Order: sequence, then C-alpha cells, then structure tokens
Amino acid sequence: MSLTLIPLSGFLGAGKTTAMVAAARLLESSGRTVALITNDQGTDLVDTATARSRGALVDEVTGGCFCCRFDDLAALVDRIAAGGTVDTVMIEAVGSCTDLQATVVRPLRQIYGDALVVAPLTTVVDPFRLQAFSAAWAAGEDSELAYLFDHQLAEADVIAVSKADVAGPARTAAAVEAVRARYPRAQVVPCSSVTGDGLDALVDAWSQQSAAAWDVPIDYDRYAAAEAGLAWLNQRFVVAGVDGDTFDAELWSRTLMETLREACDAGGHVVGHVKLRTTTPAGDVKISLVGGGSVLDETVDEPAVQATAVLNTRVECEPEQMDAMLTAAVQAADLLAVSTTVRDGAAVSFKPGYPTPVHRVPAAASAHA
Repeated sequence: MSLTLIPLSGFLGAGKTTAMVAAARLLESSGRTVALITNDQGTDLVDTATARSRGALVDEVTGGCFCCRFDDLAALVDRIAAGGTVDTVMIEAVGSCTDLQATVVRPLRQIYGDALVVAPLTTVVDPFRLQAFSAAWAAGEDSELAYLFDHQLAEADVIAVSKADVAGPARTAAAVEAVRARYPRAQVVPCSSVTGDGLDALVDAWSQQSAAAWDVPIDYDRYAAAEAGLAWLNQRFVVAGVDGDTFDAELWSRTLMETLREACDAGGHVVGHVKLRTTTPAGDVKISLVGGGSVLDETVDEPAVQATAVLNTRVECEPEQMDAMLTAAVQAADLLAVSTTVRDGAAVSFKPGYPTPVHRVPAAASAHA
C-alpha cells in the first residue's frame, strides 16, 4: 500500500495546525486513516498538544526544520508506513521555514518513488498578515520577514487563504484576488477550519501529485536573517490559587497574553505567534496571539486550584527582551487572577541558526530522476 504525504507550510500564526486537524477529520470521514507530524525549532510544542487533545495521531520533529532534520522526518515516515494502518500523513513545517520544494518535497519523491505519493505543497496564509505585508510592499519596504513570507507563497502549488470565518467575505475575497495576482501559478483556495467552508476544495486540491516543476530563487543569507530575527521561547509554568483557593484560568491566560501583546506593540516587536495552553482538571484554555490580536480557541468555566501551562513565543526581538516581557506578563496575570505562578524548569530561549538542509534538489534534477 502506498502512503500519501500532504505537506503544509505557511508563516507563523497562519492557522496551519487548525487547518491540518480539520482537514484530517474530513479525510477520516471519507475512510482515510491519517497521521500528523508537527515541526518546530524548539521542543514542548503547544501545537502537538492541541492536535493530540483533538484525538489525532501525532508525531513531531523538533530541534530544527524538516529540511535540516530530514532524516528524523524520514524515520517517522518509515515507522508510520511499517505500521500498515495509516494511508495518509500530513506534515506541518515550522512557520519560519521555506524552500520546501527543493529540500523536502523533491527529496521525498526521489527517495521513496512510487511508495510515497507527495501531494501538492500547500502554503496556508492568514489574510490579515497578507494585508500587512502587502501594504509594506506597496510602500517599497522589503524586510527579511517579508522576504521569507513571500518565498513561502511563491513556491506553493496550492495556497489556502485561511480564517475566512474571521476575515469575512470582503477581506477574504480581497486576499484571494491579491494572492492570485502575485502568485499566478498556485491554485488558491479560501477556507475556514472553524466552519469547514472550503475544506472540501482544499482536500480535492491534494488529490494530484506535487509537480514541483519550477525553481524559486532563494537568498539563504536573507532567509537565515529572517529566522535569526525571531526570538523563540518555550516555557512551562505551574499556576495555583493563593492560599489554596481557586483562580480563574481563563482570566490568568487572557491577562498574560494581552500583557505580552501590549509589550510587543510598545516595543515595536513583530509577533510571529505566541501560543498558550493552560491545562486544569476541568479542561484547557488555549489562546493564540498573532499580529492582529489574540484568539481564544478553547476555554473552561470551572475555577481551578492548580493548573499547568505551556507557552511558545516567536517574536521579532532579542531572547532577553522576550524573557523580560514574559516575567512582567506573568506578574500581571497573577495580580488579576489572584494566583501564584512558578516556572517549571528553565526557559528554552534561542534564535535559530543558519539553515543547512540535508538535501537540496533543483526542479531540473527532479524532472530527470
């Protein structure tokens, strides 16, 4: 039995994980058996926990992007294939990664041949982020992050314009028009992972094998500079009510995230994404923060005596600045929620190193393989 692999890319906060889980459910409703592989430069991922909480079969590649940890990705694909129960694997690349056609898609096709059907590379794009970068391009600005964002879209076979339920019809239509004008080779699909609108069309787009028929020039120095401009911080917390009393986990979570957002805005720091998952005995609070503000994805009404929290931040600043903003945000959250918070272990805080892919296969070499 051949395995189908569906690769997803897209900038930080684009909605890749939500789209992947929603599409996996749709595929499973049609009889497919789906496994998911998440990816990040760090460890302790909110996205992995979120996917698992929704009943998905999830593995992860951590400590680097798929291109730099290709052997780890291949080992997971081999293990899934050997199990014989899964027919579809969806892989979600880290949001600061690009050049996936050359470093992931084509190498997979070359190595696995007919044993692995690689679907079209799909880049998920947030219409709000697209609008912000488009305005910058129109003004003649071309930051390293904008360069990375542009390359992710330029190499896509399929572009999924996400968050249609939040963006609304007019903004979604404008985003689709802008994407089609700038990236005419890609198939463009507007969709909402919340309402399910457009997901059928997106799944249909994956029925073809990835062509990967063109090379998109890339300046690895600019790509590396874009990644290095982001501070990555992963931290666990234990939160408890004062003197054994209960506290409001949603209030604590919202306050922490809003305080972080205000600090980033005040400092002029571009937010790639910030994700927080607070787990209580009664359920979870999940909040995501991207450039346009915070979104409450899950919540719980019942007060808690104690909770654990996992935070992933990807922000354009220095790691020391991120840590200082986080300390202040925790203090603000504890003050409002009447709680005490301690860090559960040291923060994992860093900037990604220069990307060094294991393989890089140009389109011409792929065509003659």
